[in-house]
Amino acid sequence: QHGRVKIKSTAQQEEEKRKEREKKLKIYVAARDACFSKRREGVWDDEALQLTQQLLSSNPDFATLWNYRREILLHLETVREEDELQKIYEAELSFLESCLKMNPKSYGSWHHRGWVSARLPRPDWARELSLCDRCLSLDDRNFHCWDYRRMVVKMSGVPVDQELQFTDRLIGSNFSNYSSWHYRSTLLPLLHPESPEPPSPCRQPPQSSPPPSPQTHSHRVCEEQLLKEYELVQNAFFTDPNDQSAWFYYRWLLGRAEREEMISCVYVSREEERVVVAFSRPVNVIFTHGGCSVGLMLVLDGQPQRVEWRSVHPHFKHSPICDLPPGTISDITNEHNLTVHWTEKHTHRDCALYTGRNESWCRDSATDQELFRSELSVEKTSVLQSELQSCNQLQELEPLNKWCLLTIILLMRALDPLGYEKETLAHFQTLKEVDSMRSAYYSDLCSKFMIENTILKMEYAEVRVFSISDKKLTTLCHLDQLLLVTHINLSSNLLQRLPPQFAMLQCLEVLEADNNCIENLEGLYHLPKLEEVYLKNNKISKLADLQPLVSCPKLKHLDLRGNPITETTNIQSELAELLPSVTDLLL
Repeated sequence: QHGRVKIKSTAQQEEEKRKEREKKLKIYVAARDACFSKRREGVWDDEALQLTQQLLSSNPDFATLWNYRREILLHLETVREEDELQKIYEAELSFLESCLKMNPKSYGSWHHRGWVSARLPRPDWARELSLCDRCLSLDDRNFHCWDYRRMVVKMSGVPVDQELQFTDRLIGSNFSNYSSWHYRSTLLPLLHPESPEPPSPCRQPPQSSPPPSPQTHSHRVCEEQLLKEYELVQNAFFTDPNDQSAWFYYRWLLGRAEREEMISCVYVSREEERVVVAFSRPVNVIFTHGGCSVGLMLVLDGQPQRVEWRSVHPHFKHSPICDLPPGTISDITNEHNLTVHWTEKHTHRDCALYTGRNESWCRDSATDQELFRSELSVEKTSVLQSELQSCNQLQELEPLNKWCLLTIILLMRALDPLGYEKETLAHFQTLKEVDSMRSAYYSDLCSKFMIENTILKMEYAEVRVFSISDKKLTTLCHLDQLLLVTHINLSSNLLQRLPPQFAMLQCLEVLEADNNCIENLEGLYHLPKLEEVYLKNNKISKLADLQPLVSCPKLKHLDLRGNPITETTNIQSELAELLPSVTDLLL
């Protein structure tokens, strides 16, 4: 038996481990309780510093303890000399390194390190940068470390071009470094900004448009640098077409600058004595009790009006509407001039209501706004054209690559949305097959593009009828562009609801939505002119689903044939009670 190690039974080992854990836990809990009682008593001494260090060494994600530790350090700042503080904070940084070794993605440790570095009397930024380099070499996607690095760079004034070289190095060693591509996108506009072009003499902005703000072009990159970036990113996705990092960056490169926020349409109805406003992109106009909206003011014939702005639908805050005092504009022999001021953005929109006219509007069309260029900008067309050729070449080699297909669709949208409609639809079909997990996303995106194309066609014809039937639509969008539409046809699609945004269609008289899967009419809310609604072969199953129609005062014709609700007993009499204005009901 001599010299042989006695092997303990598994049960015995487990029991010993359990006792060891219990012992450690008792020590931990006792230290924690001691910390909490010291904090309650407002004690900020060295022992408290030791206790928090002991606890955070084994669990660096205890936010309360980091807070207590900062309170102690702030107290020490009031009682110690600068040299002493320098030593205390340097020791803190060493302690934090040990915490980060234990958990390199600890929120608490990184946050505390940022706090300490900002308070250090004589910070050593070079050491902090090299710590970031070490951490990122172990895990180049540690976003806590990236955030900290950005702070260090800002505090220490590292030149932007040096940081760009840093991203060159990381991307060079790993194309799949998503964080580096993203960081690059924040640096390029600073180093190579696009200079704003003067407006072309042949296309003067409308008189009511505000002057372009200096920020408009701030996050675009000059063309010369763009061409170099295209080359870099193409090397990446030709090397590994399935890695998403480079594709996302590519979409950013081809992206358009944020559109300026402005009033895109003002509509006035003499009959309803109502004003409706739409914006160039969704804007949260805050409605306060008492009717004032933050930042919106209506001036009628030179006089500011006390009107109560509200949103067109309780669940949709992006389109304000107001009623004018009775009799203000109802006399058809009078002409009126209205101006809606958006004070917050120093912009306004004028609208004249002429004699003999029941309604009036002033707006930018989607074509004027170059609204539907997807996320891609109108760079020089030749550049986009050559980018499309490159992607088409890659697609021949990789016919089932989803990133490539999606980028081709976006390039086609940027170049000629209507001209490439057929190819776009075919590519969407392929995308749904090769990436079936995201087919609903592709269906919604395809629906969005089809709606945009229909709006463009409608504008070229200058009609107020919007027809988009039999296009497999799964969602509705850009309804703010349809403010003036009187007749909408959405028949034979795959729509399940008419969303709150639908309430923007204040001029709508006829809605055709036969042969869909609609079970929710939420958006048919307070539509003052709506007279006819066709909902044959949908999924409306109960009386409550039709409740929103009660708020449409002119509704006369309603077709509900082929809906489950028609099987309900007494439905005719219940509908007559719910919607007394409907004189022509089809069940």
